[in-house]
Amino acid sequence: MVIINCDMGEAFGLYKMGDDEALMPLIDVANVACGFHGSDFNHMRQTVRLAKQHGVKVGAHPSLPDLQGFGRREMKIDREELANCLLYQIGALKAFLDAEGVVLNHIKPHGALYGMAARMEDIAEAVADAADVYKVPLLGMKGTLHEKVYRRRGHSFVAEYYADLDYNAEGGLIITREHDAKDPTEAAARCLRALTEGKTRSVAGNDIPVGSDAICVHSDTPNAVAIAEAVRDAVRPYLTAHQCEAHPGRSDPTTRTS
Repeated sequence: MVIINCDMGEAFGLYKMGDDEALMPLIDVANVACGFHGSDFNHMRQTVRLAKQHGVKVGAHPSLPDLQGFGRREMKIDREELANCLLYQIGALKAFLDAEGVVLNHIKPHGALYGMAARMEDIAEAVADAADVYKVPLLGMKGTLHEKVYRRRGHSFVAEYYADLDYNAEGGLIITREHDAKDPTEAAARCLRALTEGKTRSVAGNDIPVGSDAICVHSDTPNAVAIAEAVRDAVRPYLTAHQCEAHPGRSDPTTRTS
């Protein structure tokens, strides 16, 4: 079984980012920005309401405090300061979830923070420190400190595969400031292989092991909607059981009838 998740809700003020309205019907879980790389109080509530309307679960997508760099630049920050930074952001989103009667589903760090937590133990520990308060699962990458530290700290771990990002030869995620468009058919084929074989091809040409409890599409990828549609069509047989559990009574919006 697999879920499709999306990093979204990243507009700010009058500035639009991604097509959340078109993406929401295609996903099972939304990772909602919490204000430090994108989003603001109005957009957080709007995104929560949109997710609720479509029966999509909502998790927090906190970042390093870097609005100018969209949270995709690394910085030096100690464990306690980072844990406080995360609690601040997750707490803000949870207030809007509580206001709408929606449960906080999980936590998934954003951008540079996600990459740092994969290889820096004190950063991964800080993420776990914040998760201790909310007691929800953490999303991350298999075979990294995400899995090692989060599991050791007693948190449920959900392994992600990325439909629209590349992997390096060592299995690390290549996190760019801006995402390029990807071929939807190729992205879907990669996701299906990750699901069925537990492998993906790196930019160096070697196969690397990957987890795929969840497949992620970024809302700021230029053709994110086309990618999400292609991925959902490709992995549909693996979505059915989970979808019945996560969205009782919800029909699949990508099922076409003639």
